[in-house]
Amino acid sequence: MVRRLDVTGADGVRLAAWEFTEQGHEKGRGRARPQDDRDPRARAGGSAVLLLHGLMGRASHWAPTARWLAARHRTVALDQRGHGGSDKPAAGPFTREAYVADAVATIEQLGLGPVTLIGHSMGALTAWQLAAERADLVRALVICDMRASALGAASQREWQDWFRRWPVPFASLADVRKWFAEDDPWVERPNPARGEFFAEVMTEGPDGWYPVFDPAQMLTSRATWVHDAHWDSLAQVRCPTLVVRGLDGELGRAEAQEMVRVLPHGAYAEIPDAGHLLHYERDHADAWRAAIDPFLTGVLTS
Repeated sequence: MVRRLDVTGADGVRLAAWEFTEQGHEKGRGRARPQDDRDPRARAGGSAVLLLHGLMGRASHWAPTARWLAARHRTVALDQRGHGGSDKPAAGPFTREAYVADAVATIEQLGLGPVTLIGHSMGALTAWQLAAERADLVRALVICDMRASALGAASQREWQDWFRRWPVPFASLADVRKWFAEDDPWVERPNPARGEFFAEVMTEGPDGWYPVFDPAQMLTSRATWVHDAHWDSLAQVRCPTLVVRGLDGELGRAEAQEMVRVLPHGAYAEIPDAGHLLHYERDHADAWRAAIDPFLTGVLTS
């Protein structure tokens, strides 16, 4: 079951957090629960997990992972600002500081700390920057397919051009799935999981289907981290950290292993044949769980 919890983020931005529970737990929509009303799994040793999606993602992309995590841990996924059901303020800000502050607000208002952070792509960067700045709030960290190196201005221009190619509005969700799985010039071979991923971030308008996010805001968010390297903040993460990559993802093996070396308590895992959406691809669901479950079991039961 899933229920929505409203969180007030930085600058008063309204954030939608989604708590996943086992069958029989309370469901519905509500405000953040007070500290003394936390799930007993969270009270017993800080066994709580916060899931942070990547750029253009949403909390629902974590659903398969969240369901098996919820059997042992209090599990919450956050729609970050500009994404999903959270506010998309026209004036922002969409800075690194704002994203980190939103995650801190979620942990504090929902009584999750010390929490295990699992972040994908941009969400992983938010997670490790938070862990570096607020060690008191973080028990462990999982970094999913996010680079510490700067990607540069050319990468940002490529994204600008890519957004311009989107044939919006899409006539149907079937067209969304086909374009992102097959017709998108960035797709090297058919990728049904990618089509499903983007179908989840579309909403129907009067003349077709549009993304629930503003592409201009996504570019603004990306511009705040794409030009810089993030090795310094990574080195400041003191909690146990697992770096996970798909062999066909965006994080290369050499860089991932260097990230593990830089981390004071780093570990490494990879998923054969998986791509950037390693946590979402159904064909690799068992391998994804096998990669992170032993790490979580170790750090959350020690």
